[in-house]
Amino acid sequence: ISMIGALPFVLAGTIPSYVDAVFETVSGFTTTGASILSGDAIDRMYKSVEFWRCFTHWGGGMGILVFMIAILPRTDGYSMYLMKAESPGPTVGKFVPKVQDTAKILYLIYMGFTLTEIVLLKICGLPLFDAMTLTFSSVGTGGFSISSAGIMPYSIPAQVVIIVFMTICGTNFAVYYALTRRRFKEAIRCEEAKWYLIAMFGSAALIAWNVHGAGLVKSPFLAFHHALFTVSSIMTTTGFATLDFNTWPAFSKALLFVLTLIGACAGSTGGGFKYSRLIILLRRVRNELDFSIHPKCIKQVYMDGRRVESTTVKGVLTYLVIYTAIFLLSFLLISLDGKDFETNMSAIAATINNVGPGLGLVGPAGNFGSYSDFSKLVMTFDMLAGRLEFIPVLVLLRRSTWRS
Repeated sequence: ISMIGALPFVLAGTIPSYVDAVFETVSGFTTTGASILSGDAIDRMYKSVEFWRCFTHWGGGMGILVFMIAILPRTDGYSMYLMKAESPGPTVGKFVPKVQDTAKILYLIYMGFTLTEIVLLKICGLPLFDAMTLTFSSVGTGGFSISSAGIMPYSIPAQVVIIVFMTICGTNFAVYYALTRRRFKEAIRCEEAKWYLIAMFGSAALIAWNVHGAGLVKSPFLAFHHALFTVSSIMTTTGFATLDFNTWPAFSKALLFVLTLIGACAGSTGGGFKYSRLIILLRRVRNELDFSIHPKCIKQVYMDGRRVESTTVKGVLTYLVIYTAIFLLSFLLISLDGKDFETNMSAIAATINNVGPGLGLVGPAGNFGSYSDFSKLVMTFDMLAGRLEFIPVLVLLRRSTWRS
């Protein structure tokens, strides 16, 4: 799909290089938002190409494969594998017995959020085209915009609407299904969503304090607003920016980098390691520490009041090993281009976690265009692997898979 989706950029003359066009398209469908385009190139883009560029986020947000499952006349054993590939996180919960019905419910919720945000942005005074393209990028947690200025020209009420929907779409969609079925206790019991929101508002408060204290934003209210927008954008792996956070103090940039690695919730449109995995991993570590003190104790990992299966815990540990190995290898490979440590490290973090902008030369005011074609292909692989949770991509690369 990405190979074909790159053609509009090439045919319109927006991106002459096919490698660059594939990078941009994969970035769109994986909801990464990393771009090789300069600000001038974005401003000169045809409206039709702008629409397509942002629409790739919406199509990739809930997953094109999930959409295909929803409209298929029948389901079979492969449907669950497709759902796992397109539903990030340790587990894929089925809301209803049939996977096809689950996919339909996901898309109904997704389209409901899309239409609601478009209406609210129109109420905030945005033109319909702007409202639609920004909605595609924020609901899909992608980050492409139709202007080199990004989100900066829009009013604070419009930015607040975008914050709300980035946050909503970075949360596990199972929570919204529970709410629609009036299973309020089940929705409230979601520990991942709680820690996700605590981390978001806590990090925003710390960054606002740091940025305001450094004198970069005079108003405490505006400092918190810009901090919350940036934190929600990074945590949900959207990648929008109201300010160039490259100019922020070291503490704020370091915290944003950590949030880049963690990402959003499982079962959301966001990327990253996921809060559910982090919670499971930390509780597993706690149990190991308890076991070292009390060797006879037997403890299980619990989440949302339920025991986490040992296969899920092993899956999280396996994911961490694969994630770390690909991260470090990719970092070494793109370092051949000779760019600085901060730029290379954040470029891999931004692409493998599907965030978009990084730090240094790939910050909000920069782009990925200066990297070599080889490095762009490495990061294209990272975007695909990160979006599909690594294992499906690695399985496809194994020779035994094709032999069988």
